[in-house]
Amino acid sequence: MDIVGPVSGHKKNTLILYMVMLVGFGLWCLYDGYFNKDFIAKHTENGRPNGNLVFNRYAPLAMILGAVALGVWLHRIRGRKVVATDTELNVDGRLKVHYDSIEQIDKTHFEKKGFFVITYKTDSGIETTARLSDRDYDNLGPLLDRLVEKIS
Repeated sequence: MDIVGPVSGHKKNTLILYMVMLVGFGLWCLYDGYFNKDFIAKHTENGRPNGNLVFNRYAPLAMILGAVALGVWLHRIRGRKVVATDTELNVDGRLKVHYDSIEQIDKTHFEKKGFFVITYKTDSGIETTARLSDRDYDNLGPLLDRLVEKIS
C-alpha cells in the first residue's frame, strides 16, 4: 500500500492569505488614488500629485499582478505529492529514488524542525541529497517510517 504525502495545507493557505492581502491592499490604494476626493486633494501640491498619490495610482496594478502570480503558483503546486511505494520514493513525479540506492536518512531534525534528509546514489553513481520538509508536504511521519522500514 502506498503512503502519500500531499502538498502542505499550510503552504496553500499561506498563498491564499497573501493573495487576499495583495488584492485588498490593491483595492484600497485604487480607491484612494482615483476615487477618494479628500485623499487626492490632500496629496496634490500645486496641481501635481505627491509621492503618496503616485504610489496609490500605480501600486494596484503591481499588487493585482502579484496576486495573479501567486494564484498561478498555487495552481502549479496543487497536485504535488510524495509517494512511498513498495519499491521507491517518488517526489512530485520528478525524482524517483529506489530504496536500495538510499545510503542514509538523517532524521535528527524531524521532531523539532520538521524535515529529514535522504542521501542516495543516482544511476551514474553520484551521491546526492534530498530534503523533505513538513512545510512542503503533509503526512511525512508515516512516510518516514516506511522509508526506515524499507532500508533496514
